[in-house]
Amino acid sequence: MGALLTFGLGAGGTPAAAAVACPLGVESDFNGDGIRDTAIADPEATVSGARQAGEVHVVYGGDKGTLTVSQALDTLPGEPETGDGFGHALAVYDADLDGCSDLVIGIPYEDLGTVPDAGLVQLLHGSPSGLNAGGKAVKEFRQGADKPLGGSSEAGDWVGYALAAGKTTAGTPYLLIGCPGESIGDVEDAGGFHYVSGTAQTSTPNHQDTDKAGAVAGVAEADDRFGSTLASTPTHFAVGTPGEAIGTTAFAGGAGYFSHSLTSGYPKPLGGLSQDLDGISGAEEVGDQFGAALAMVPYRASGATSTTESLLAVGVPGEDLSTTVDAGAVQVFRLAANGTYTEVAWIDQNIADLADDTEAGDFFGQRLAAVNTAPNATSTGANTRLAIGVPGEESSDEHREKGGVHIVPLVGPPGASDEWIDPGYGIPGIPAHRQLAGLSLAATPSLLYVGMPYGPAEGRAVHGFPWNVASGGAPTVTLKPGEGGLPEANTAFGATVR
Repeated sequence: MGALLTFGLGAGGTPAAAAVACPLGVESDFNGDGIRDTAIADPEATVSGARQAGEVHVVYGGDKGTLTVSQALDTLPGEPETGDGFGHALAVYDADLDGCSDLVIGIPYEDLGTVPDAGLVQLLHGSPSGLNAGGKAVKEFRQGADKPLGGSSEAGDWVGYALAAGKTTAGTPYLLIGCPGESIGDVEDAGGFHYVSGTAQTSTPNHQDTDKAGAVAGVAEADDRFGSTLASTPTHFAVGTPGEAIGTTAFAGGAGYFSHSLTSGYPKPLGGLSQDLDGISGAEEVGDQFGAALAMVPYRASGATSTTESLLAVGVPGEDLSTTVDAGAVQVFRLAANGTYTEVAWIDQNIADLADDTEAGDFFGQRLAAVNTAPNATSTGANTRLAIGVPGEESSDEHREKGGVHIVPLVGPPGASDEWIDPGYGIPGIPAHRQLAGLSLAATPSLLYVGMPYGPAEGRAVHGFPWNVASGGAPTVTLKPGEGGLPEANTAFGATVR
């Protein structure tokens, strides 16, 4: 089956001329025309009769068409299978430093031979002719003695469940691949991640018992699910362990953070975060799931002449606030270049001046997305922003789990310039039961993307909001099934966006 590729549908024009070469410095530019493109996954889509096989739609910026990719294409290895979840996770970076962005697609429930849910990752290259159209073969990352990730594939490894990618301060491309179902010895579902570095794409496996470049925080234990979440900047990256037990407190959660500095390919561990540590607010409780969501941006303090620090936001969606069960919270940490951490904010909906109210089952912090619009300037509340998903939010019994998104500054008091949007109030569409708004968030330098994969079919879309949107403000971009060249059929359009 060939790719569905339509050009110029938004403007009703002819195909745009292909770029001669890909310009450097434009983020998420798959076709090298200097305009940002958008990847939208529907990991539950039926493909070639296989339910929940999954597919990914690419919308080229500048009204230059759309592309739908799945394992039904002749150019992609494998074939659609029931429950693969193609597109469950996405990442974008310039893997080969040719100036064109490349798309990384996680397929965590892919069966490899007779091994169910082993998972794998596919890397599709950008080119002046478009994504996956420049003659470079799709690169696969999978486990196996003769495979790029080494080791061995095991049932339920979930390779590709989480992804993060970018370039270090030295300009070296990197890719992080989470495999939270990885067993370490006989410790089931301890989890891990692979660090893929450079254009040669050499990889190393990492888990909580790894000490190749220093001891990784924590100990591999059953159900830790290390590698469930990932976030990164050019100087640091973080790995979530939402299943971490603190003493006898099950699923309290934790997170480890690292430098991109490598020793024999292994990144340097800098430390760990959890609510039982000095200087960290809260107390570990059963089911807190500290680390269930992560977001990270570069940070520059006032007076600094370079950007060597990071701000890390950690979602704690199971946090109980007094007697309000599973209300949720977010904790923000400043990570210094030397590896020390400082908690700079605790955010929940009980904070003064913050919009909306805390309720049981809100799961505030279930998803996070963050941006620094001026990484080479002093960080402020105006240029560092955090979007917090609150999928359990409800406005009445009629609209249970309608969900919503809270947008706050990352620097300064969270209530100083916070904004709120939800279905019918900023997010287009009619409020309905179980829309779960806030389960899909993505950050670009100019827009916060909010995916609406669930709820009434007519409301399914991806909306782009300016980061300084007023409460209840309308999106400036909407991408919707059946419009602008996108196919109408969908199951969970916008579950993941990059």
